[in-house]
Amino acid sequence: MTNGFWRDRPTLVTGATGLVGGAVVRRLLRAGADVVCLVRDWVPECELVRGGMLPQVKTVRGDVRDQPVLERVLGEFEIDTVVHLAAQTLVPVANRNPVATFESNIAGTWAVLEACRRSPKAKQIVLASSDKAYGDAEVLPYDESTPLRGRHPYDVSKSCADLIAQSYAHTYGLPVVVTRCGNFYGAGDLNWNRIVPGTVRSVLRGERPVIRSDGSHVRDYFYVEDGAAAYLMLAEKLAADPTLRGEAFNFSNETQVTVLDLVRMLLGLLGSRLTPDVRNEASNEIAHQSLSAAKARARLGWRPLFTLEEGLRRTVAWYSSFLSAPRAAA
Repeated sequence: MTNGFWRDRPTLVTGATGLVGGAVVRRLLRAGADVVCLVRDWVPECELVRGGMLPQVKTVRGDVRDQPVLERVLGEFEIDTVVHLAAQTLVPVANRNPVATFESNIAGTWAVLEACRRSPKAKQIVLASSDKAYGDAEVLPYDESTPLRGRHPYDVSKSCADLIAQSYAHTYGLPVVVTRCGNFYGAGDLNWNRIVPGTVRSVLRGERPVIRSDGSHVRDYFYVEDGAAAYLMLAEKLAADPTLRGEAFNFSNETQVTVLDLVRMLLGLLGSRLTPDVRNEASNEIAHQSLSAAKARARLGWRPLFTLEEGLRRTVAWYSSFLSAPRAAA
């Protein structure tokens, strides 16, 4: 991290109550940034609250689709850097509620970008896309030249948001860069239907972990602390090199793992002999995803800080502590 880059830098984080948002805010505070968080719902167990960060940030209550609120925040707090993370992130929820997902992920993105376009002080915008934006591809791993061809609601929402960000960069010169990461996991993820927190909670309760798919889906799992570090690095690099605007970067450990193998790794870390309950109920999900991070390594000098096993071990330790704590204390 560039010495002093973040010190007193007015930085807006959308989606601060989410998994990645909590990790990004913590890293920004450690670097001395002046952090403003846009928060829609009160989530008392999120890391922003539980981790004691709330008194250290400025909090604005509002919806990411509310462009006037965004413009007010950018103007009144003289925001220099924006990390846009707010989104509906769950594939099953997107399948059930596509319009709400499109509104949050697509309309929310253009509201943020348009507010930034109207704010002359916004100098760096880091926008979270996803490996899901690529959709199904015949050639893997995905690199940044792979066409964005989402087909199902969540994937389409990410393809659209990604393309909208590129359009603002190329049409208006907006200083925005895009990240495409795999499936995030790590401390603070309270979406229990995700495979990592759901598996750990089930095993700690002595219950068989549930796999919604047939277990053969291949995913690119990415530790949230690596993701947070990548977001901050990318903002710094954009500040130093404005020609990066409009560029997208994959971030990945480049380790392909099936859902079943991931669950087995977690069972091993937890010392459990339980067997997974494979239900084969999942639908509208991409069968095989993997990312190449060659561009990030070459252009940014980036590398992950943690291996998959290290990240999982740290994550298991966090959930073990979280789930054993009295609920009133949590």
